[in-house]
Amino acid sequence: METENNSNVGYVKLERFGSVSQLTLSRTKSLNSLTWEMYKQLEEHLENISNDPSVRVLIIRGDGDKAFAAGTDIHQFKNFTGNDGINYENKIDKIVDKLEKINKPTIAAINGYAVGGGMILATACDLRYATPKSKFGAPMAKTLGNCLSLNNYQRLASELNNMYTKELLYTARMMDAKEAISKGFLTDVFEEEGFYNNVIKIATKISENAPLTIKATKLAFNKLNSGEKILDSIYEFDNIIHEVYESKDFAEGVNSHIEKRHPLWQGE
Repeated sequence: METENNSNVGYVKLERFGSVSQLTLSRTKSLNSLTWEMYKQLEEHLENISNDPSVRVLIIRGDGDKAFAAGTDIHQFKNFTGNDGINYENKIDKIVDKLEKINKPTIAAINGYAVGGGMILATACDLRYATPKSKFGAPMAKTLGNCLSLNNYQRLASELNNMYTKELLYTARMMDAKEAISKGFLTDVFEEEGFYNNVIKIATKISENAPLTIKATKLAFNKLNSGEKILDSIYEFDNIIHEVYESKDFAEGVNSHIEKRHPLWQGE
């Protein structure tokens, strides 16, 4: 719950559930619209989580039951110049890139609106779960008249396809959860009652699997989505393959299978 002191600027709350970290975007009076301070805290949390081997999965959610995040707080754009716009888009792109490429599986838990920057943050996550009432969009063409960075256009297009993304942005309409899952934007839709518990259960299940296998999978998709030539990536990815097959965890996996017991993963 927000306090009187932080309700205006908001904050990003960090919680732990075993090997799962959860970041909550908290500014409920403004549908969790993000302030500069919240972006700063989000970036710091992502950096710390990336460097913490005890964290195996990251969940991002919005506080309350109305929104994941309703974009960036519009009041901060007052008197913006063209250069301010470039600096802003570059800064957001850097944070979103950090989320997209973090060395852990990421899950967006969406209950309500994921709009503008909120939709972009959700798009950068590996998995996206939502409630039936959730809505998605970047209605800049009828609200602020601004635009996204080229990288963020690409992120949307890679998850929705080019033509559908253009239609969504041109019309500035909102997409509901039923439509979002039909287009492959959502992993699944859960009822609102018990929603976050269901997401935590999924994250916990992922966290119990072989960490190096999960890490290799995350790195593989980062490379496949980076635009690098596949041949160059294959040679570079051999180092990851070597690390996995050389690991104690792989030996443990083989031995536990032969001995008909559950493996004990150490991430080594």
